[in-house]
Amino acid sequence: MFLRMLGKTPKCLSYLYAWAPPILLMLILFTTWEVLVAVMDVPQWLLPSPSVIGKELVVRSELLFQHAIVTLSEILAGFLLAFVTGVVLAVAIAYSRLLERSVYPFVIASQTIPIIAIAPLLLVWIGYDIRPKILVVALISFFPLVVNMVDGLRSVDPDAVKMFRTLGATPWQIFRKLQIPGSLPYLFSGMKISVAIAVIGAVIGEWVGASSGLGYLMLQASPRFQTALVFAAIAILSFIGISLFFLVNLLEYAFLPWDRERRRSIKKRH
Repeated sequence: MFLRMLGKTPKCLSYLYAWAPPILLMLILFTTWEVLVAVMDVPQWLLPSPSVIGKELVVRSELLFQHAIVTLSEILAGFLLAFVTGVVLAVAIAYSRLLERSVYPFVIASQTIPIIAIAPLLLVWIGYDIRPKILVVALISFFPLVVNMVDGLRSVDPDAVKMFRTLGATPWQIFRKLQIPGSLPYLFSGMKISVAIAVIGAVIGEWVGASSGLGYLMLQASPRFQTALVFAAIAILSFIGISLFFLVNLLEYAFLPWDRERRRSIKKRH
């Protein structure tokens, strides 16, 4: 038993070694921030110290939690809508030259329009409930999903496709057993980008028009010089974004064992 524990120790130490630099850097930044605010006697309404922000997180925990639930709901619903729409559209574009020529330019053009300009129109067309915020999140999130999924479906080795056809595989079998597994690493890369910027989309939607959510709370607190509350909301938004990013990483680790082995072999070579 003791020998087994010893065998696991190097792996634990490697994880500790991997996480030590970012944790140390964060401690240095927060300590420097705390000291500079105290030494320079910066007013709290201008720039609160990390300790003041931490106190605000505790004191206003119930209020922040209520608004965080609203924002998280918008992020998850919008990301799910973007995921379903993006994957379906990517498959259609990858398999149809007509759709590629007609639809793909509009997909690219949609990202050139500032989302802050579209959000007010969605409020006029749909209303002031949660639906416009979900659409804003979906609009800002679906582009990386579409582009990465299209690239993934087209990245399959042509020789492998020819071999499948030689063995009598149908187009559906080639798609299900070859192209889908081959495109999943690309899809997860797009998901990591999308889930991070989905947080931005939710905040923009709440800034334009909302009665709840962390973006709304920030908008209300800023004119009242409740700067610590603004920073507390930003801290929770950052935590949500990082948590969702790591959740996608965890799903990638679980669903792509073959890609995991490929990355390990690449690391060993380097």
